[in-house]
Amino acid sequence: MVERTRTRRDYLLGTGAVVGSGLLAGCGGSGGDSTTSTGDATTTTETTESGDADDDAHTVSMAPVGDVTFESVPETWFPYTADYADMGVALGQAEGLEAIGIRARYAAYYYDELPGVSLDTADLTQLYQDGTGKEIFYSLDADVHVVDPNFMVNRLQWNEGDVEEIRENVAPFFGNTGFTQVYDWHDYRYYSLDEAFEKMAELFDERARYEALSAYRETVVADVTSRLPAETPDIALLYPAGIPPESFYPYLIGDGTQSAQWRDLGVGDALAQHDVTDAQAGGATLDYEALLDIDPDAIAVRIQGEITDEYFEENVVAHMEQHEVASELTAVQEGRVFYGGHTYQGPIIHLFHLEEAAKGLYPDVFDADERLFDRQRVADIVTGAFDE
Repeated sequence: MVERTRTRRDYLLGTGAVVGSGLLAGCGGSGGDSTTSTGDATTTTETTESGDADDDAHTVSMAPVGDVTFESVPETWFPYTADYADMGVALGQAEGLEAIGIRARYAAYYYDELPGVSLDTADLTQLYQDGTGKEIFYSLDADVHVVDPNFMVNRLQWNEGDVEEIRENVAPFFGNTGFTQVYDWHDYRYYSLDEAFEKMAELFDERARYEALSAYRETVVADVTSRLPAETPDIALLYPAGIPPESFYPYLIGDGTQSAQWRDLGVGDALAQHDVTDAQAGGATLDYEALLDIDPDAIAVRIQGEITDEYFEENVVAHMEQHEVASELTAVQEGRVFYGGHTYQGPIIHLFHLEEAAKGLYPDVFDADERLFDRQRVADIVTGAFDE
């Protein structure tokens, strides 16, 4: 095991049982520890030898890890999934962001539309490199890993000892897998997009930015939903197994943060109504014959990476229009096949996805050139140029 000298930015203790995997995320201090049960996790408060709690410590808490205490607010950090990356950027923490799981799955190109906000994913270390090893965590030496440790074990083939080693020798884990709610190993509390965003605000001590953007996002959602027609369509959310697509991975519109815009827009889930299993839960791909049996009102095609309108029209829509079976789909015949965004979204990317989805679903309500939220206002919040 690699030894490392702790610095002022290291955490003091990370406490609490990691629910669902048996991982223990605690380490003792030089003084005594008092332990209490909180329901979500068991938390421990470190005290000095005199018995006084460290009033200067920065403590945050989130299931499944419970309380984690730092000597100061973390400066360098990285998540695995881009939902948390987006939350951190929204809180003005782009400078300290060091890495991301897979660059193509982080839709940071949206930031180019926000004056004064930018992030080049090429500057971020990609954690996935034919697997995700521990060595990259040592080399990055971040102050905090914004990753659910159970995700590391159940999705990235780590074991509990790997998580404990990195937590002990580098920095703690702090995160909750919430983009989907289909994983059977996630048997502890989930957080909504806004709840997770608030936890990130506590981590970085950025309450004002959180409150400003959260309130504005609520206003935007309310404005958009007030314009929706009385009847909303049943849609199929799909990810192509190849380009041009001959089959698709199915994604259900569940309670995870990846579906926030679809819930906002009140659509029905055509796949769920036909008992299709989500791909993230092991569901099989659907070919055009299977889709024709479902025949959704509209089809949203999710593709990772920066996708232009021209690329989507040429490689997805035109292909389906010319396909012997796909051309029989109601959604294809009525021109209701549109881009479905990315899997991972925080508060900024959600606003862009909401705008795109609203225009794709309801072109008669939302003009193609209409902006459904104020880019400058969001940018002012991110850069700190707003009145608290």
